[in-house]
Amino acid sequence: MSFFKKIFSSEKKETLDKGLEKTKTSFFGKLSKAVAGKSKVDDEVLDNLEEVLVTSDVGVETTLKVIDRIEARVSKDKYLGTAELNQILRDEIAGLLSETNIGEATEFTIPSEKKPYVIMVVGVNGVGKTTTIGKLAYQFKKQGLKVVLGAADTFRAAAIDQLQVWADRVDVPIVKQNMGSDPASVAFDTLQSAVNQNADVVIIDTAGRLHNKVNLMNELTKVKRVMQKVVPDTPNDVLLVLDGSTGQNAFEQAKQFTAATEVTSLAVTKLDGTAKGGVVIGISDQFKIPVKYIGVGEGIEDLQVFNKHEFVDSFFK
Repeated sequence: MSFFKKIFSSEKKETLDKGLEKTKTSFFGKLSKAVAGKSKVDDEVLDNLEEVLVTSDVGVETTLKVIDRIEARVSKDKYLGTAELNQILRDEIAGLLSETNIGEATEFTIPSEKKPYVIMVVGVNGVGKTTTIGKLAYQFKKQGLKVVLGAADTFRAAAIDQLQVWADRVDVPIVKQNMGSDPASVAFDTLQSAVNQNADVVIIDTAGRLHNKVNLMNELTKVKRVMQKVVPDTPNDVLLVLDGSTGQNAFEQAKQFTAATEVTSLAVTKLDGTAKGGVVIGISDQFKIPVKYIGVGEGIEDLQVFNKHEFVDSFFK
C-alpha cells in the first residue's frame, strides 16, 4: 500500500478523496444506522448491511458475494464486533477488485510496442464520452505522445462539434466528415492520417445509440473491420464510458454494450456529483472488465487512472 501512496501524487489523492466524498458520506451514514445499538455482527446486522450495499449501487450479485464472505468470517469468530466491520468490508471490497485484476496503474500509459495504439470509445450519449476523449487526449499529449482524434459519431452534428472543441483545446489533430457520413469511412481516414503522421495514439469516437442493438453491433463491427485494413489487430482497446451518477442504469448500459461488442476497458464518469460511487465496485466485479479511468471532477486533470488501492483508501478513509 505504501508503494502506491508514494507514486500516487497527493494532489490526485485529494481530488479522489473529494470526488468520492458524497458516496462515502452516504455509505457510512447508512452503515452507522445498520449497526446502531449492536456490539457484534449478527444476522440482523448482516441483513441491514445487505440493504446498505444494494442501496449504495454496489449491485445485488456483488452484494451477496460480500455478505457470503462476511458470513464465513462470522462463522469462524462468533464474537466478531461491529467495530471491526469497516476493516472487514474494506478487506473484502479490496479483494473483489483484486480478483478482477484491475487498477494497478497510476499514470496514463500505452504499450510502446503498438503504434499507433488505437482506442475505440463507445457509450450512450450524455455519459461524458466526448469529455473523456478530450481529457484522455490531454493526458496522453502531456506524456509526450502524438494523438489523433477521429469523429466517427456522425449521427449527431453536435458530437462532431464537441469533439472539435476538445481537439482545439488540447491542440491535437482531428479527422472528421459531415454529419450522416459513414462512421467506418471516418475511422479509416483517421487511421490513415495517424499512420502518415507517425502518431502514437488514436482515439475514435462512435455513436451512442442503443435503441437497436443489432444496428449498433453491425456498425461497430464494420468500424473495426475497416480499421483493420489500415492497421491490423485494431482497435487495441474498446473503452466503454459509463455515467457513475446513473447507478443501476450504468449496469444496464454495460450489459447492452458488452452484448453488442467486445468491451476491453471501462471509464466511469461523474463520480464527484453523486453518492453512487459503489457502482464502480459492482461493475468491476460483475463484468470482469478493467476499470481504467474514473472521472472525479470537471477539470481537465480530473480524469484519473483508476487505482484500486487508492480508491478503497479514499472510500474507507
